[in-house]
Amino acid sequence: MKKILVVSDTHGNNKNLKKLIEMHKPLDMLIHLGDGEGVEHYMRDWTGDATELCMVRGNNDFFSGLERDMETDIYGHKAFLTHGHMYGVSVGVTGLAEEARSRGCELAFFGHTHRPFMDEIEGVRCINPGSLSYPRQADRKCTFMLIEAEDSGKLHFHQGEM
Repeated sequence: MKKILVVSDTHGNNKNLKKLIEMHKPLDMLIHLGDGEGVEHYMRDWTGDATELCMVRGNNDFFSGLERDMETDIYGHKAFLTHGHMYGVSVGVTGLAEEARSRGCELAFFGHTHRPFMDEIEGVRCINPGSLSYPRQADRKCTFMLIEAEDSGKLHFHQGEM
């Protein structure tokens, strides 16, 4: 079973991120969906060389050289990764789902809202892990997504709280 950790919106407050990585090591993949505010410079030290890192730039990553969007393969499933602010995710995920579908992706990961979310929109599973540092949902719990991938390619999604 492969382990993928998905996080977003850490905003340079990395205590929970470091703790989460230590709790779930070894990781096969770590996805950070933006607004890390420099975390990309430390991630390899925290995960180790064996972890595949996929990171995108958020609206607060002013000096980052990361890409705004990217596509990746998650064990046989094509995924679109973005922070989400350029797709209007604060008011809905339809635009995000359309972009992912136009790229041939069945999964769309985003952040920006600081609220956990998972729903299927017109055949695209849209996922937001929430925020590990500044949650905005009613209970204000720091959240993340852990995905387990079977050898067969079947994915199991687990919303986590800290």
